[in-house]
Amino acid sequence: MSGQAAPGELVAQPAEQQGGVLVKLIIFALALGGVPISAYFLSRDYLWEGNANFAAITAIVSANLVLVAYIIESIREESRTRAQEKQQQPAESKKDR
Repeated sequence: MSGQAAPGELVAQPAEQQGGVLVKLIIFALALGGVPISAYFLSRDYLWEGNANFAAITAIVSANLVLVAYIIESIREESRTRAQEKQQQPAESKKDR
């Protein structure tokens, strides 16, 4: 399981790190619910002058942008976590091998 997260590894994470992940998940979940709906109505009324088809396309694009932003943020967070783990591990010397 070198590349996958095991349940034991998730429990071993610090509590403040788990809380940060939960907050980000909640923020992105709310954004995924609110951004497309507001994009639909705002673009229908102010951008496309009542054209519901273009407003729906705008909502779809905005939902995909939120999903892509979540994926990018999760990749960046994983990179930061791995960098912190490497800093915490002592350097292996030739004697230890």
